[in-house]
Amino acid sequence: MEALSRTLVAALRTEVAGDVLADAGSRAVYSVDASNYRHVPTVVVRPRSVDDVHAAVAVAARHGVPITNRGAGTSVAGNSTGSGLVLDFSRYLDRVVSVDQDRRLATVQPGVVLDRLNDRARRHGLVFGPDPSTHSRCTLGGMIGNNACGAHSVAWGKTVHNVESLDVLLADSTALTVGRTDAAELAGLTARNDRVGRLYRDLVALRDETVDTVRAFPTLTRRGSGYNLDELLPERGFDLARALVGSEGTCVTVLGATVRLVPAPGARALVVLGFPDTYAAADQVPALDGLDLLAVEGIDAGLVAVVRRRDPGSAALGLLPEGMSWLFVETGGADRAEAADAARRVVLAMPAATGSVVLTDPAQQRVLWKIREEGAGLATRMADGSEAWSGWEDTAVPPERLGVYLREFDALLARHGRRGITYGHYGEGCLHVRIDFDLRSATGAAGYRAFLQDAADLVVSHGGSLSGEHGDGQARSELLPRMYPPDAIAAFGRFKAAFDPDALLNPGRIVDPLPLDRDLRVLVAPARIPSRAELALRADGGDVAAATRRCVGVGKCLNSSGGVMCPSYRVTREERHSTRGRARLLFEMLTGDVVRGGWRSREVRDALDLCLSCKGCKRDCPVDVDMATYKAEFLHRHYKRRLRPAAHYSMGFLPLWLALGQRVPRLVNAITGGPLGWLVKRVGGIAREREIPRLAARSLRSWFAGRPASTGERRVLLFPDTFTNRFDPEVGQDAVAVLERLGCGVELPRSAVCCGLTWMSTGQLGVARGVLRRTARTLRPWTSAGVPVVGLEPSCTAFLRSDALELAGDDEDVRALAGSVRTFAEQVAPDAERLAPAEPAARPSPAVVQLHCHQYAELGSDADRTVFAAAGLDATVLDAGCCGLAGNFGFERGHYEVSMACAEQALLPAVRAADRDTAVLADGFSCRTQLRQATDREPVHLATALARALGLR
Repeated sequence: MEALSRTLVAALRTEVAGDVLADAGSRAVYSVDASNYRHVPTVVVRPRSVDDVHAAVAVAARHGVPITNRGAGTSVAGNSTGSGLVLDFSRYLDRVVSVDQDRRLATVQPGVVLDRLNDRARRHGLVFGPDPSTHSRCTLGGMIGNNACGAHSVAWGKTVHNVESLDVLLADSTALTVGRTDAAELAGLTARNDRVGRLYRDLVALRDETVDTVRAFPTLTRRGSGYNLDELLPERGFDLARALVGSEGTCVTVLGATVRLVPAPGARALVVLGFPDTYAAADQVPALDGLDLLAVEGIDAGLVAVVRRRDPGSAALGLLPEGMSWLFVETGGADRAEAADAARRVVLAMPAATGSVVLTDPAQQRVLWKIREEGAGLATRMADGSEAWSGWEDTAVPPERLGVYLREFDALLARHGRRGITYGHYGEGCLHVRIDFDLRSATGAAGYRAFLQDAADLVVSHGGSLSGEHGDGQARSELLPRMYPPDAIAAFGRFKAAFDPDALLNPGRIVDPLPLDRDLRVLVAPARIPSRAELALRADGGDVAAATRRCVGVGKCLNSSGGVMCPSYRVTREERHSTRGRARLLFEMLTGDVVRGGWRSREVRDALDLCLSCKGCKRDCPVDVDMATYKAEFLHRHYKRRLRPAAHYSMGFLPLWLALGQRVPRLVNAITGGPLGWLVKRVGGIAREREIPRLAARSLRSWFAGRPASTGERRVLLFPDTFTNRFDPEVGQDAVAVLERLGCGVELPRSAVCCGLTWMSTGQLGVARGVLRRTARTLRPWTSAGVPVVGLEPSCTAFLRSDALELAGDDEDVRALAGSVRTFAEQVAPDAERLAPAEPAARPSPAVVQLHCHQYAELGSDADRTVFAAAGLDATVLDAGCCGLAGNFGFERGHYEVSMACAEQALLPAVRAADRDTAVLADGFSCRTQLRQATDREPVHLATALARALGLR
């Protein structure tokens, strides 16, 4: 086997110009998709051209190696993992080739992301109708493979209804374009004396011999199981492109596609209808028949409970009407008024609803749609935090049967002792559910099999389909004989054989299926090295293995814009630099059969090296993967009793060095900013391109000690973090001035304090814990008296509120400190009416605001927005992602280019585009430093902006 692998890889590297990846890290990253299954590939190829695809397929076929096609890897049925050659189209073959506005057609490469296609199509007033919840990263090739649908299929159908033609490649290197074929063309094709002629003759014979069987297939619109043999019927025009949609890469490799586009509505409205339970919501779906609707989606209280647990202050919770289950019904129109009129007709058709709300504001609509779109991730954790899994993910029944089916399905769950969170495309009877299966034991796997068999029988009894949109994959292919009669199963086999007689293309799916309870990743790849964490990992019981299982592969970290995660992936577009890729490497590290070396693994170390520890994933990932914390744990283990990188000593111990340097700041600045600066950088592992920030002549604590005591009635302790204290004491001085204006008696601790963040971010957990505990004890007089501890540096404030509990949550003083900490904005927001400028301007002053990533992840910005408005600031809070500096990351040698590329994605262009009279606000020292070094603008802290507005400086 190893000899075959070496020969295969050598041949691929000779004949393919694209990336040929056979290293352990790449094979580990591609070993799973978003399903329960694991298949470690022999090699991964990322083709740069169609010629590369031809070459790679030919090499694999020559060696008898199976071929699996992959887009974003978000399949929940196990459609896109394989043990042979994996072709990843998302890296390079990702272009929209053309858009024909008049014919409403687009030609695309298979790796193009749906949102990118729609961005291009919207310029012409068009969209591609099917829109899975993964629209920000799913590829058209993957949508064609799985026959994807999404929320708007009630209006625009499934992918199969929107495909015009396909360019495809057979395993034997035959390339052809397929689509609708009239009788004359079909006669000419079957007369050819070549591979194409043989293919069409086999398919015509199959059609003619199975016509009665195929016409008896279930007629529901969400039938996604098996092959679309009905598309070969005479009344369907022998449409081979549509017949291949949903074939999951088992018959052909898609090289390109021409797809149909539909006019985009000018405006949309969202009707949210409440019901006493999920059955009542499902029962009412038929009442919507005849209305002109874009989407009919359902969520239940279980999903909302997960949202409430993750984010109790979520704006979405306040928008839901009374009820325990809800329908989201979207309407469209030429303008808002027309869309709203259609929405009101929906409300009138639903007298049984317990409550309703009509939303025409797109921002409010997005807040609610986010719950539904992130359901696949949110539902992987029950409200009590326990794990839930896919496997029985997207069955569909006739919509009029949905209520009855749901009742019987819940009864089936109860009989098997299982729980599930349900939601889905209620308008078409398609139900999504994540279930608390036990997939970690042989007994649990047997229970998984038994449940799926019983559930298959149940859905078939209602005239339904095992799959409503995600395909059969390994999860359901074995169950197809429960849905289709033997002659239909035989017809599926003939269909595949006509294209792929050697069964090289994605074997084990649909035809000759793999067992549904084999290759379960958490069963076949358990943690084989100790995984008890040094950190608390409170959400996962202190177990790193459980933490790595949080990532189920939905791939939101592959987004190219919006939110914060994952900055380095957006730069490199390397899977191993995504949150998902890093989680998979950690999972495989614990298993040890592909990624070896345990906590000393170089593959994991290298992947985590470009993790900015921005913590964006903790907020943006639907299942709260916290890669910054996992990175700290890994670095602690990896370098235990070993020499560390120089940056760990220079920047990890930064608070200590700065305290020493503050005694002679002029000398320090002369050295770091003078001819010897290069030596300091080299010894300290600092990027030569970086300027070392200058120490302030006088620290904040020194300044405060020399001024009269505050006399305000309300005691407030200002936390003198290292960065404010040593580098930007003016920020602290402005904060003191503003707090005193608001009637606060400001205090600072007399001795030095530090949260320990720099040591934790470099994995020096023992030192970090000691520093944190000492600080917590120092501040005990204030925390025990209930005095608020106000932070100015978001990273330190977030650390004290959250990470401190991971590091030393067993310490009573640390817990008290975490409960006392608040941001500067949170402290002043209750007095917002007193923040009006001394001389009110005729109009609000413009400002662009860069939120620190840790504030975004841990603290939120509601209080900041309140303060902005009160202070007369017309603030635009950038949805620009990380500034790229991210504490020590951007200063470390080897990170400069990635750091700057992160900033150039959105932040720096936005700041450069701002008018000169527009203030640039950035509370984070890292953010201000990046802006100072990359632009000619001087960013300010919120405290400084308020001090200026109030005439205090």
